[in-house]
Amino acid sequence: MIRPTIPFLAALLTLATPARAVVGGSEAPDAALARSSVMVLSSRGGVCTGIVLARDVVLTAAHCAAPGAEHRVHYRDESGAPVMLGLAARAVHPGYDAGAIKGRRRSIDLALLRTETALPARFVPAALTEAPVAAGTPLTLGGYGVARPGDHRSTGTFRTASLPLVEPYGPSRILVWLKGAAGSGACEGDSGGPVAGAGGSVLAVTTWASGSGKAACGGISQGVLVGPQRAWIARTTAEWGAPARWE
Repeated sequence: MIRPTIPFLAALLTLATPARAVVGGSEAPDAALARSSVMVLSSRGGVCTGIVLARDVVLTAAHCAAPGAEHRVHYRDESGAPVMLGLAARAVHPGYDAGAIKGRRRSIDLALLRTETALPARFVPAALTEAPVAAGTPLTLGGYGVARPGDHRSTGTFRTASLPLVEPYGPSRILVWLKGAAGSGACEGDSGGPVAGAGGSVLAVTTWASGSGKAACGGISQGVLVGPQRAWIARTTAEWGAPARWE
């Protein structure tokens, strides 16, 4: 466990005031998904969300943890003081392509982080699922990202939104897309956060969002399905002695 150091002050400054996350969502600091979620900070000032799979293992988006910067897993202790955990190991999915969006190529935007010290017992490891879902099914998206696009100080409180699954490009075996009312959905800082079904099991990891009207967020929210990547997740977490739980 370490306290904030200079390379991470820029990211922590975005959390300095009371905040919200997920545009169009509602605060859910005590929800089950919140107890399975942390923040992932970059020395370059980036802020993302992460899903706790074990007391020392976090699943997030690869673009939130790719090499080239230092990363820390962040949470606040019982007194509200910020705590950051260093990384003992990092595994970026071999199918991740940093230039995929620009080049219109497929990418598996997932990464696993192993912390140097364990998270407190109040964090409950999430269960993953590969159960199929149909278009129109309501799913819950959660994250610590901005509640007001462009306002980085609206980052830092876990929020959720219930959004139906859509298939704007047809059914996918790799991705999932969500779209609710205009102005609701994932935004900056929600990458790496959970997309869960009715039972609370995580079926996807948020990786991208489009804008709505003139707003930078609130359009379509996109995630990478964890089911098709079960073998990679299982192999990596087993090597770390902390196999993920599937339902």
